[in-house]
Amino acid sequence: MMNMMSQRFSPEVRERAVRMVGEHRADYGSEWAAMTSIASKIGCTAETLRRWCRDEARRREGPAGQAGDERVRLRELEREVRELRRANEILRKASAYFAMAELDRRGK
Repeated sequence: MMNMMSQRFSPEVRERAVRMVGEHRADYGSEWAAMTSIASKIGCTAETLRRWCRDEARRREGPAGQAGDERVRLRELEREVRELRRANEILRKASAYFAMAELDRRGK
């Protein structure tokens, strides 16, 4: 169905509809209300127009949108590093404890 809609509306019509949503958003109670009204005027569904708007927003974000994903990944990696450092500290202390216990055992 998406292919039918893509073929039915030219890129110019899609771009104009997306631009109209941005320009007339303040005239409506919500972005969805603006999309519903504009979509009915051009002959597509509000969901189709919402998808066009979302795709345009992603296109405009470009690398900045990916930066958000990278920030999430960076936070995950930093959390993993903290956990690994804690585990290493525990293992280091356990190793020292058992080394001392072995020395005590040999001394007796």
